[in-house]
Order: sequence, then structure tokens, then C-alpha cells
Amino acid sequence: MKIGINMGDIMDRRKIPTNEIVSIFRMFFDVTPISYQAINTSRGDSDFRETIIVETESGNKWVIKFADNDFTFPEKIRIWQRTVLEYIKLGYYCPKIYCDRTGSFPIVSYSGHECVAYVEEYSPFASVEDRNSIQNNEDNSIYEKCKQDIWSMTAKVAAKHLDYTDYPSAYCLFETFCPSDKIDEVLDNALKWKEYADTLPDEFKEQVQKIWHLWTSNRTILETVYKKLPTSVFQADLNTTNILIDDLGKFVGVYDFNLCGKDVFLNYLMRENFGDFETEIKSICKALRISSAHYHFSDTEKETALILYRCLKPLWYNKLELLKELKSDNEAIKEFLDKTEYYLTAYIDFRSYM
Repeated sequence: MKIGINMGDIMDRRKIPTNEIVSIFRMFFDVTPISYQAINTSRGDSDFRETIIVETESGNKWVIKFADNDFTFPEKIRIWQRTVLEYIKLGYYCPKIYCDRTGSFPIVSYSGHECVAYVEEYSPFASVEDRNSIQNNEDNSIYEKCKQDIWSMTAKVAAKHLDYTDYPSAYCLFETFCPSDKIDEVLDNALKWKEYADTLPDEFKEQVQKIWHLWTSNRTILETVYKKLPTSVFQADLNTTNILIDDLGKFVGVYDFNLCGKDVFLNYLMRENFGDFETEIKSICKALRISSAHYHFSDTEKETALILYRCLKPLWYNKLELLKELKSDNEAIKEFLDKTEYYLTAYIDFRSYM
């Protein structure tokens, strides 16, 4: 679920606000906007999302967010609001979230939808993606330079063991994020992997079944211990659209908390690191090492890290994409399936980084 604001997604630039926008904005502030930009991040008819950046006569900018989906509602937004403040307490910049003048997050008619509305501060900092867009730069070097600070921040949040909500983050495992989800995302990705793998030539059927058996057996083991793992409440979307940097490229904070929720730290940490098998493992080990300076990993976490990796990573969506890219190259498919099977059984010494 990519929710961050990308400058390339801006639909409209500096328009005179409609009566609809003026009326909604004045539910929050006793001033009138003079211009606005609209950014739509909807994902189909059942998930409408739009952001309006408004400017007032004083030159102040505010961000109005509208959502009509089954995972955005007033009680949830209050959790985001609280989590923003927890990150701020740790010294990171996050745009504060504001209620309307009655202390509520109102339901309003907007663009043909009945939406919940809330307002955020306009960030004085650019995201990594926006900075790359401005500089016509597609490399990932800024993000890579920020990673140590990003993982330090996340470990500090994990160490607080925040416990004011049971709403899961979008990275939830063994439970669903919203009512429209039939199964959790990890299982959904694994089933899609299996569905595609079953279409491979007959010579791979036995190995595909073996891989599937290894994965399902591991998931069953993990389910028995997963709820014993420590949790906290996280922002839960550390992609380049949401990582904020200053003019010198230094990491300062994050925004977009609408995937925020309670999560197992190890799950969150592993889910935020991805690539091919070897790159992914190196990235996870680096994140564990950085985190260990700010977070004490329990014995249960150390014992469970490898099981969790085996459940999350070998059949994840990016591995399916890598498999699909091989098309009809049977030799390459065999090599990839061998690697998949290997990482479902191999010992990886995560413990030494924890």
C-alpha cells in the first residue's frame, strides 16, 4: 500500500479553492484558503484517498486529508495522532495531526465520497523521493545514507513498547489489517507464489511441493510463538516517499502514519528490508546490528528470528517477481528454486547481530 505523496502524483496546481474545500477547511481553522493543490492516492473504488495542500493569505500551508476506505476512521486516526507525538518525543520531526474545532475527525461529503477528514502540518522538509525528483536523480544513495538513522529511530520506538492500541499495523502477521482483507498479507503472498509455481513445467512439481511443505510447516511453528514476541506501535511505512530529510540530506523524521499500528518489532524490521536473497539477508543483519545499540533483543526474539525470516521472505512478492522474470529458462528456474529451498532450511546467524 503505497500512500506517500509523490510530486509526480500532483493532479492540480495552485487552484482557487472550491466552496466545498473552503467549507471543510473552515471546520478546522477560522481562516479561508486562497489556493490549493490536490494529490490523489486512491487505489480503486473501495479505497478513495485524496490530499489537499491549501495556502492561506498569511502564507501558511496546511494539508487536508480525505479517506473513504475500511481502514481509516476517527478512532484509528487518534492512534496515528498519538503515535506522531511519541515519535516527536524521541526527537524526530513528524507533522502533527489536528482535529476539527469541535475536537473531532468529521465525516464530510467530498468529491462524491463520504470521507473522514483530518488536517496535518505542512512539512518544511522534503521526502527522499521528492528530493530525487527535484534533482532528476533516481539513485538510492540518499536513502542508503539515512538507513542507520532510520533503524536507530525504529529501535527507539520499539524499546518504548508502546501499548495503547490493539489495531495492527499494515504489516500484521496471522491477522488482517482491515475488514476487506480475507487473509493476512504474508499468507496471501505465499499463496500467490504457490499458484504461479504450480504452472511451472512438470519437472519442478516435486520441488515446488517440497518448498510449499517447508514453508507451511515453518508458518505453523511460528504461529505457536509469535504472540510471545515484544511489540510496539510503529509508523509502518518506511519507504522513500515518507522519509524526511533536510537540505543537506540528513534524516529528520517521517510522515504518513496511515498504516500505523501495533506490531512485533522483528516482523516490522524484516518486512522493511528486501531485495534478492543475499542482499536481503545482509540488510536485515545490518538493521539488527544498528537496532541492538538502542533495543535489547529478548531470548525469545533471538530464538525466533530465523523462523520468522523463513516465513516472511522466501515466498515474498519480490521473490515471485524474480521467479516470473525467468520465464521459460528451466535452468535458471531450477537454480532459483534450489535457492528458495536452501533459504527455507539454511541456518542464518541472526543471533550474533542481536
